[in-house]
Amino acid sequence: MKIDMHCHVKEGSIDSRVSVDEYITLLKRKGFQGMVITDHNTYNGYRYWKNNIKGKRHTDFVVLKGIEYDTRDAGHMLVIMPEGVKMRLLELRGMRASVLIDLVHRNGGVIGPAHPYGEKYQSFANTKRFYKSPELIKRFDFVEAYNCCENAEANAKALRLAKKYNKVTVGGSDSHKTNCVGRAYTVLPEPVTCETELISMIHKKTAFETGGTYYDKTTKERMGKVNKILVYSFWVYNKAGELIRRRGRNVKMGQENPVDPIDPIELYYTE
Repeated sequence: MKIDMHCHVKEGSIDSRVSVDEYITLLKRKGFQGMVITDHNTYNGYRYWKNNIKGKRHTDFVVLKGIEYDTRDAGHMLVIMPEGVKMRLLELRGMRASVLIDLVHRNGGVIGPAHPYGEKYQSFANTKRFYKSPELIKRFDFVEAYNCCENAEANAKALRLAKKYNKVTVGGSDSHKTNCVGRAYTVLPEPVTCETELISMIHKKTAFETGGTYYDKTTKERMGKVNKILVYSFWVYNKAGELIRRRGRNVKMGQENPVDPIDPIELYYTE
């Protein structure tokens, strides 16, 4: 089963120009059978799919719910929670990576760094957290080893990191524009119909095939050195967002991530 595990749609991402419907249409033309919607700090893109398209169009295509979470200290993280698990906390940016990992695992989900060797502040291996606590990688479930919006060197480093720590590798286009959709893929050895089935494969360390073709029209490629301004602007934006959402996050933390939580239900049985 060929899927794109890093997708941004305009119903959930203000910087995406591709609607859910158009995204699926383009992926189907390129031989994909599924996608994971991973908008930044929101499930709005997936909600649009669920409320307006699911069961009406593209019934031969699997759309899974994910999120790209902006941590306070370790860049962007891809998160997939089990089918039916709804957590408002994951839509409130700014948790520390260690807290986020606990939250995800306590509730049966999986987590891994997006484009780990990408832009400063946005990518795990280019943050202070990585240099202070590199062994944090051991707590991740997978690594995005192929992102078509990064360069070959960045992806090669991500793959080496995954192999060093025996992590499942995934690939995603990170698309925000139509001409980038479908340029990266993850091939699963068998079909999945929901998030829980994909999580089960990752827990079992199932080997996925990843790859694609590079997209050379990214903003950073076009802007060159001036792109550094955007990088530092993102740092300011992320810090401001974390502060603005801190109170709401603390309230939800008490509700959804208590100090002494109930053990999560088993996702599947093993022999």
